[in-house]
Amino acid sequence: MGIKIVSTGSFLPNKVLTNFDLEKMVDTSDEWITTRTGIKERRISEEETTSDLAAKAALRALSEKNPEDVDLIVVATATPDAFFPSTACKVQSKLANKKAIAFDISAACTGFIYGLYVADSIMRTKGIDRALVIGAERFSKIVNWKDRTTCILFGDGAGAALLEKSNEEGILGFDLGADGAYGDLLNVPSVGSNEEFPFYIRMKGNEVFKVAVRTMVESSIRVLEKTGISPSEIKLLVPHQANVRIIKAVAERLKISNDRIFINVNKYGNTSAASIPIALDEAIKTGRLKKGDLVLLVAFGGGFTWGSCVLKV
Repeated sequence: MGIKIVSTGSFLPNKVLTNFDLEKMVDTSDEWITTRTGIKERRISEEETTSDLAAKAALRALSEKNPEDVDLIVVATATPDAFFPSTACKVQSKLANKKAIAFDISAACTGFIYGLYVADSIMRTKGIDRALVIGAERFSKIVNWKDRTTCILFGDGAGAALLEKSNEEGILGFDLGADGAYGDLLNVPSVGSNEEFPFYIRMKGNEVFKVAVRTMVESSIRVLEKTGISPSEIKLLVPHQANVRIIKAVAERLKISNDRIFINVNKYGNTSAASIPIALDEAIKTGRLKKGDLVLLVAFGGGFTWGSCVLKV
């Protein structure tokens, strides 16, 4: 018995915030942002909540399925609608599903890969045949729009993957990790801390870059070794979409050529846990990935967390 991703879906808000728009808001420029990040624009949710974004992405992944048949809903998010109930429970309600186990995962930008691991593990050990793993974020609500070092980076969106039991193996292996000693590099405090509201993203960019590249490369090497797959066999690298320089540094160290990297950070910015499922959905829908292709997913996130996964689509 194997587990496969049988369909994907994504949803992006309609509002586009360009670098030229940001030039009017903070002391920055299109050239500065593009050179350092590769980002040209990002999407901003004006009314849709995180659960709205997640449910719309889920419905697109379920376009040929009945939402009532989903047994498990895992939502990876750092920007939930509420502390409780979970965003996953809200998504379950919006899908008119009455039977699914539903809960959230908080692993920042690595959340979708963590979610895949949890869903895969549960499906292999329990009587669950069908699971939705969703990455959804509304980072525009926790960005300090006066901080030019962070407000240029993030956007809103959601991506979803439907997993089913299969006669063939689709999820070939994982490597996951975390090191809380790096927690101060990228964080947002909350009600359990001693800090005063409002709570905004805080990031030490240079340090994040170094740790991100190292952990993503090391995790990728480990998962390829576990699965017995060489980098040359990977059809497409689908990395967390944080920064073009990080992505290309990782690919270079893995000896994966530019034509085998999927990049859409230029259009959407960093959508945290949503970035990999959005990118995976686009790669499939645009024909960059075809049945039988091997895919390497890899991410890092605040925590510090990291993770990688090899898929056969």
